[in-house]
Amino acid sequence: MDILGMLPSFGGFVGSLVAFVVALSVIVAIHEYGHYIVGRWCGIHAEVFSLGFGPVLFSGVDKRGTRWQIAALPFGGYVKFLGDSDAASGKDGDAITGLSETERKRTMHGADLWRRAATVAAGPVFNFILSILVFAGIFLFSGTTTDEAIIGKLKPLPGEVELFQEGDRILRVGDAEITDLEGFYLAARDAAPAPTVSYEVERDGQVVSFDSVFPFPPVIDQLQPKSAAMDGGLEVGDVIQSVNGTPVFALSEVQVAAQSNEDKPLDLLVWRNGEVLEKTLTPRQRDLPTADGFETRWLIGFSGGAFFEPTRQTLGAGDALWGGVRQTWFIAQSSLSGMWHMITGAISSCNIQGPIGIAQTSGDMASQGAAEFIWFIAVLSTAVGLLNLFPIPVLDGGHLVFHAYEAVVGRPPSDKALNAMMMGGLVLLLSLMVFALTNDFFCA
Repeated sequence: MDILGMLPSFGGFVGSLVAFVVALSVIVAIHEYGHYIVGRWCGIHAEVFSLGFGPVLFSGVDKRGTRWQIAALPFGGYVKFLGDSDAASGKDGDAITGLSETERKRTMHGADLWRRAATVAAGPVFNFILSILVFAGIFLFSGTTTDEAIIGKLKPLPGEVELFQEGDRILRVGDAEITDLEGFYLAARDAAPAPTVSYEVERDGQVVSFDSVFPFPPVIDQLQPKSAAMDGGLEVGDVIQSVNGTPVFALSEVQVAAQSNEDKPLDLLVWRNGEVLEKTLTPRQRDLPTADGFETRWLIGFSGGAFFEPTRQTLGAGDALWGGVRQTWFIAQSSLSGMWHMITGAISSCNIQGPIGIAQTSGDMASQGAAEFIWFIAVLSTAVGLLNLFPIPVLDGGHLVFHAYEAVVGRPPSDKALNAMMMGGLVLLLSLMVFALTNDFFCA
């Protein structure tokens, strides 16, 4: 049983909240554990490791004197090191003054510079490690497609898809000769939408010819969170048969209809497990990453593909790990590019989501199954790691800037300057949070 898939049965709000808390708790736990364990390796004593804020629900002290606790508000966490005045690692001057030189070395403010910097950087680094390992695990488990145009598994579709069999090697699509999977995709892209297309396949040493479904039918493989498709009740496996009364046979026809219709409602006939349903959806404007930046399009909010799943091959641990690194880098790079395009006004600032938007996205991903939700946690972990590296006082990146200043000048900023910058950073961070929360309410 897919427990994550049951989340919507609790109700949209509760399901999204539960998914959000689960995702955030995992990410925060890993982030804070990075601070804790590297600090411990560096000889810096952690007094408190807390998941959540506010009243403490459960707690216990380990043999090293660290209190581990779970607090009532599960929207973050912190590690309080010896000598810290608060969860943001502010300096407790009075407490540090009364310590011996040996004890001062065990504080976040008296340890060697490189030890402090390593402890601070460990939080975001552990977020990136989590993302890499999750992506690598998914790649290792699911494998990768081969480069052969061989049918691994047929998708349940109306029409003549049953003429195909698993293991068929596609030799021809229309007039295009197919030698590999890339050739099939190119032929599918160039083919004109039609109810059926002619095929040749190799089956048990024989060449078989017949007409069947369009190579890229309008079937839903994945739903985008916070999309018209998700909110309108479409499901993975649905096949769109008509748009505004016009039959459609190719995924591209649905994309063109959404783009040309813009913000006007679309009436859809949807095939689902032998039943035909009526749905009305209004496309939403979205900014999509491209090779040259971003493009703005009107979308229903789903992705599709071929009428079959290609054969797959297993990946070695090294290849899977490298795939995890590349995927994490791609997410970080896309996020930074998106931020720059928002700053320059090239794309809408509505792309910034607040806690409500992230919670809704969490629920939408969880409703699609465990694999999609785990993937989302890895994506969010990369975003959290990246955000924490921003050079804003209060965040890890701000502390690293202070450490860099100390390395160059030979002394840390004065306590007065630090307090002023920390207050400024807090104001800036709260302002960004309010702006993002406003987007949750006013951006579609």
